[in-house]
Amino acid sequence: MRKAGLLALGIVTAPLLIASLASLSDSDFWLIRVVDLVRQPILYLAVVLALLALAFRQRAGWWIAGGLAVVIAIQVARLWPYAPMAEEQIAFSDDDAAGSCFTALSLNVKQSNDQYGRVAALIERENPDLLFLMETNAAWMDALEPQLGAYYETLSMPLENTYGMVFASRLQVIKAKMLTNIAEDTPTLYATLRLPNKSAFEFIGLHPRPPLPGQDTTQRDAMIARAGAITPDQLADVVVMGDFNDVPWSTTTTRFREDGDYRDPRAGRGTYPTFPAKFAFVGWPLDQLLVKNEIRLQSFEVLENVGADHLPMKGHFCLRDGEGEIIESFEPASDKDAEPDAEISEVG
Repeated sequence: MRKAGLLALGIVTAPLLIASLASLSDSDFWLIRVVDLVRQPILYLAVVLALLALAFRQRAGWWIAGGLAVVIAIQVARLWPYAPMAEEQIAFSDDDAAGSCFTALSLNVKQSNDQYGRVAALIERENPDLLFLMETNAAWMDALEPQLGAYYETLSMPLENTYGMVFASRLQVIKAKMLTNIAEDTPTLYATLRLPNKSAFEFIGLHPRPPLPGQDTTQRDAMIARAGAITPDQLADVVVMGDFNDVPWSTTTTRFREDGDYRDPRAGRGTYPTFPAKFAFVGWPLDQLLVKNEIRLQSFEVLENVGADHLPMKGHFCLRDGEGEIIESFEPASDKDAEPDAEISEVG
């Protein structure tokens, strides 16, 4: 019986160890990158299996426990920055100066979700200054027409492939566009906005494709990396939101954050999972909110389930008077200079 038990533990441990070691590579093979999404379940499973292996009090059990210790160490190393005991990247600010603060809400509505009323009620209740919705098709645009109509300007690209999006703003929009220059029919939103205090910043909205069987992460990683490398108008202050289909501790998102000098409010506070909405307590933080330079964060929260498969995410941001780039007269960078070979939809 003991031999059978140890054999079973060894059979389960081997793929966990191989997958954990492989996940340290730069491979974009979908099966390897999926490991990033399940590091927490792997950690919990490895701890349980290690305790069982040690309970056998045999040499084979010690070897199995040793292999599981490597699995645990890899997961802890990746997850640690998002533990409540780790160092925070952002200290919440109590600034609330008139004209310098704004709110933004992002949500993947799930294209096939027909609970339009719940999403509409969320928008009306939260009343964000910036609204970024993903997986919006023609049906969603029609259903949310009253709520979107309450905004000064909107930009939309309704698609039937689950990668449509809409952006709405009550702030002054200097320029906004949706580009499909990495993956066809998978747009990225870039918007340059100005606050009443004349400070300007850029907003990036992302929804790349996830790692799936037969779909490696080459396009997803390139889409995330490109958005982080340079913004069209190259302003210093940037807000990024969206469903990355990736977790904050992955190699891709970590590089995005470090190369672009972005800060993550999750760091030092917890993982704040957003998917799947019905079981978020055992889910993953696929939706991201990142800020750069002088953008301050008053609050950051994951909101309640409104019928989609993702939970909404909301942030309250500030850009103090005298900080950030003050723009009286603005000449936007040309589309050609900003993003070559891109399909562009402008705010009308």
